Amino acid sequence: MQRLPLISISLISAFLPWASAAQETAAGATALPSYQQALEDFQAERAKTGGPKLDAADRAVMERAADDLAAAMPDPGLPVGAQAPDFRLPNAFGEPMQLSDLLANGPVVLTFYRGAWCPYCNLELRTLRQALPQIEAQGAAVVAVTPQLPNKSREQIEDDGYSFEVLSDLDDRVMQAYDLFFEVPEELDTVYKNRLGLDLAEFNGPDRAVLPVPATFVIDGNGVIRAAFAEVDYRKRMEPTAIIAALNALNTPDSAGR
Repeated sequence: MQRLPLISISLISAFLPWASAAQETAAGATALPSYQQALEDFQAERAKTGGPKLDAADRAVMERAADDLAAAMPDPGLPVGAQAPDFRLPNAFGEPMQLSDLLANGPVVLTFYRGAWCPYCNLELRTLRQALPQIEAQGAAVVAVTPQLPNKSREQIEDDGYSFEVLSDLDDRVMQAYDLFFEVPEELDTVYKNRLGLDLAEFNGPDRAVLPVPATFVIDGNGVIRAAFAEVDYRKRMEPTAIIAALNALNTPDSAGR
């Protein structure tokens, strides 16, 4: 089966606001949004406009890198039942945030994403924004972690109105601790720069051609991972319905570890 490239071949996140608005209209006041539906709507719209022009050599580089990543990380991310590693990272405004401090107030939905340049990450974050009232009704908070610089996250927050914390993993330690970290191969980084107009150093800082495998973890108040989703196919993300189901399970009297 053909693997998807590590990076989206459409880097223009400006295509996404229409999808967000449509989801908000369709979701109504109480229904949970669907990431899959937002993805399908986005792909249908992109099919009308087309994507970047990549030749056979470019696509071969991207496919080879995707195959290598899948072979190197067949089962990325920490498993359910593992203790979530604590960490301290700056948010989009430079303020330090500690996971254990957040967990003292209740469960945390921790999501790792690649950066503001990634349209699939933006779809996911906007879906989480729409689901935030239902998540917070379960006593939980959403926290996003990215390798990008805080100023890039601040721009995202200002543009998209995120009210949850977006944290920058500037030394890669948190991505590594959660078994999500990988380095972008040099030949792929060259395709990004020369063919797709994406300079990872502009987002992550110099000499940091690094990314996480996109992942989401539902962590209980004791710091135990109770639900997990990590996939090298960057288009696949954890649905809000699965997040809410995991949070509901935490709130049942017979929930393990409570």
